[in-house]
Parts: sequence; C-alpha cells; structure tokens
Amino acid sequence: MRSIGEMARDGGLSVSALRFYDRAGVLVPAWVDPVSGYRWYEPGQLEEARLLARLRRAGMPLADIRLVLVGWAGSDTDLVRGLLQAHLRRLELGLSDARVEFSTLRALLDRRETDPMTSLHTANTTARLSVLAPELGAALDAVRFAAGTDAELPMLGGVLFDVEGDGLHLVATDRYRMAVAQTPTTGHGGPRTQVVVPLPLVDSMRALLTGEEPVRLAVDGDRVTLETGDRQTAGRSLGHEFPDYRRLVDLPAGRRAHVDTAAFRQALETGPVRVSETREQDAEPHDLSVLKVAENGSVIVCDDGDDDPDNVAVNREFLLDALAAGARDELILELGAPTAPLAIRRPDDEGAVSLLMPVRLEN
Repeated sequence: MRSIGEMARDGGLSVSALRFYDRAGVLVPAWVDPVSGYRWYEPGQLEEARLLARLRRAGMPLADIRLVLVGWAGSDTDLVRGLLQAHLRRLELGLSDARVEFSTLRALLDRRETDPMTSLHTANTTARLSVLAPELGAALDAVRFAAGTDAELPMLGGVLFDVEGDGLHLVATDRYRMAVAQTPTTGHGGPRTQVVVPLPLVDSMRALLTGEEPVRLAVDGDRVTLETGDRQTAGRSLGHEFPDYRRLVDLPAGRRAHVDTAAFRQALETGPVRVSETREQDAEPHDLSVLKVAENGSVIVCDDGDDDPDNVAVNREFLLDALAAGARDELILELGAPTAPLAIRRPDDEGAVSLLMPVRLEN
C-alpha cells in the first residue's frame, strides 16, 4: 500500500488535493489509521489518481469526474467516452467564445495605446512628500498581505502608492482580495501621482519605519526613494498600470455587522468549513467559511447544512489574514449579495478596507 505522500508523488496530485478528494468522496483511501488518521492507498488506486489528475488538468468539473471514475472502474466505456466528449465540446465552445472576446479586447487595447490621453504615464512623474513613519508603517501592514505573486501579472506584484492632494492611498490586490489604506501627507502640491512599488522595495521600506519621526518619500520618474534620518532605500517602480481600485471599492450598501475581532477569529478557526472546488489548473482546494448576518446583527459561521441562498462563502485563510491586517479589537463586516465582495472595515477609519471575493458554493 502507498502512503498519502507516495500516492501524491506517483499519482501527480498534491497531498492537500488528495485530502480534498477524500473528503469529497472521489478518491477515498483504502485504509485510514484510526489512531494517527494517516491515509493509505491500495496499488490499484494509483491508476485512478493519475486519471483524476489528468481530468483536473483538463478542467473537468468534479461532478463529471466522479462519473468518469465510476465508469472507469466498471469498464463502462460508453459512459466514459460520452463524458469526455461532452467536456471537450464545452471547452471548444468556450474557446471559440473567448477568441471572439479577446479579439475585441485586443482592438480596444490597440486603440488605447495609440491615444496618450487614455493611459497614465509616469516617465516624467515627480513627487516629494512627508509622512509620519508610524502612519506609513501601519498603512503598509494593512495592505501587504493582499499583494499578488503571479509572475504572469507583474502589475499586481507590488503596492500602489497613489498620491493626491494631502493624502496617500496604498493598494494591493491579487485578484481574489484587495486591501486599501490611507495616510495623511504634507509637502505634495503637484498633480495626482501613482507608482507601483515592487514588494522587495516595499519590505525594505517597512524595515526602515521604526521611529516616530516623519520620513520623506520621493518619486522621480520610475525611481522611488524613502529616507528616514540618515537611512535610505530606493529602487525602480514596476512600470505597469494598476487596476482602477476606486471603481472596485465603490460597492453597493450591504448588511453591516460589528464583530469582536478575537471572538470572530476563534469562531472561524474552530467553526465548520467547506472545501472549495477549484477549476484552476495549478490551484489547490482550500477551506471556505460560509457567513451570514443574523437577525440580531451578529455574524454567524454557518453549519454545513445551512444552504440559505444569501450566505456568503469566502476563503477562510484570506479572511483570517484580513482580520489580522485590520489591527483593531473591533471591525465592521459588510456582506452584500453572495456574488459581491465581503468588505472588512475599521470603525475609526472606513477609508481603510479589505475586500474578499466570494466563492461560489457547489450545489
């Protein structure tokens, strides 16, 4: 028999994915140690694991994979061929639709690139401003967790510094979550200035923000410099456009609830979870917390059997990160429709917000 680690190595699936498929009843281990909970697989299950890995790489929904594995085990080739063919047709139709949409988008991009008024350029951007070290440090702490790490989306691999008037907004997003913080500044009298600071430089800046004194931030074209006392860190900006976060944070009013952060965190950590079914090729399943606002205004972590259509499901790890970044004993949760982002706000600073994209629950 194979251990879960050996099955992961030989079957082309991660250990966490194998745990997910066990809980989902798709690939159940032959034996589970009643003391340690360790999973063991029979030799014949290796073929099922490899088949499952191939089907997931092809983007087949989990419900269809269940049927394919049943047909495979029972030598029902007609069922298996029918399911494979149906999924292939869906992929082909989806690709055809995507080609049409992408063709239109490329034309729009070409038009934007030829119109200098539609794009924000920073080649001649200059800005000089002063900000208190504790204020800037707190703002960086509030958004750093949400920055992206996808090499194919380099514009998200940093923090947006958006200077306008006497305020500085910091923004980070990885598409699934977004964090916005703000802090007052002095000394900037020019036009609105935006620059995306790469994460290594962001972390270097944060390391300098240990005192109480004002620090100096300068933007010269694509070069960003932070000075505090006799210490300095500097580097080049990413040179990419950042999404228009102001449009993304302008949400319809939702159901608002004040939560005690420590108590709510404990409820999340000990409460029921559901496992997501991700369809992204390289993504792994993750735990979801399903939330609802009760009649008394409290936020409830729902049980598995609670299928209220107004419930909102979010990545539990992301929500815990957002609570920690909120850095308050009490926070405000704002839940809209199940398809609308969950907003986490500070009672004393509602301009600072974390947004979490909801996850669609499988029926």
